[in-house]
Amino acid sequence: MNTASHLQERVAENYADLSAKLREAADFVVANQIDVAARSLRSVSSSSGVSPATLSRLARVLGFESYEDLRELCRTTVSGHGLSFSERADRLKKDANATSSILEQQSAACMHNISKMCEELDRSRLQSAVGAMADARSVVLFGAFGSTGIVEYMAYLANYFSTNWTLAGRMGASLGASLASMKPQDVLLIVTKAPYASRAMLAAEAASKRGASVIVISDSHACPAIKHAKFPFIVPSESPQFFSSYTATLTLMETMVAMLVAQTGELASERIRDVEAQNKCLGDFWTD
Repeated sequence: MNTASHLQERVAENYADLSAKLREAADFVVANQIDVAARSLRSVSSSSGVSPATLSRLARVLGFESYEDLRELCRTTVSGHGLSFSERADRLKKDANATSSILEQQSAACMHNISKMCEELDRSRLQSAVGAMADARSVVLFGAFGSTGIVEYMAYLANYFSTNWTLAGRMGASLGASLASMKPQDVLLIVTKAPYASRAMLAAEAASKRGASVIVISDSHACPAIKHAKFPFIVPSESPQFFSSYTATLTLMETMVAMLVAQTGELASERIRDVEAQNKCLGDFWTD
């Protein structure tokens, strides 16, 4: 697994239990790995406003023997990296053609997010999460605000090859009813981006308490739902716009769907053929 992902995951696993001061330190370290790698403890303390003792204590809480070990991980993470897509996107702000500039910035950010996700994604965790969905009695999807349409799209794809996927809390359906039915054989998949929907956080906690496997796809180690997830995925969502980008998240979700179809094999193919036949009978799609 990539070292950058390792650091972020260490922070995510411990974030909910950190004090306010340690959270402040963790936020700075994750966001400023180049500074941590290149500068002394005292210099990092001065620029972050976090005391050297707090930074050292954070390192131990995250499982490092010392702050220097945390610093070394940051050095490994940032070594060999040239100009990032996001830095290139910043250059485009100088473009005199505003329309072209916005298009190029957004495209570059999306490509950067996908590249970073592929670089840092824990493949074994992805395979385990897909396996849990394949074996589940039922898979429940939930997303709120900007994530609503994203999970609806995943449900649309899943219904082509499976009959046990449902959307929670949509079109009059009760989120509470979906959660009350969950058992250890079930999976709850939540997509949530900052600012996090309260219902998504509470749903993750409720499903975890009922023994269900919880998959959380989010954008930061600070997401409160992470601590309830058996399979957490932190996906880059940087964007030059005012909103989070879902491009990398869609890439991950479409990958999950493809892996499920490949893993299910002929049963999935047979179901897809049946759905296509019914769509044809109903005249759902335009034909010449």
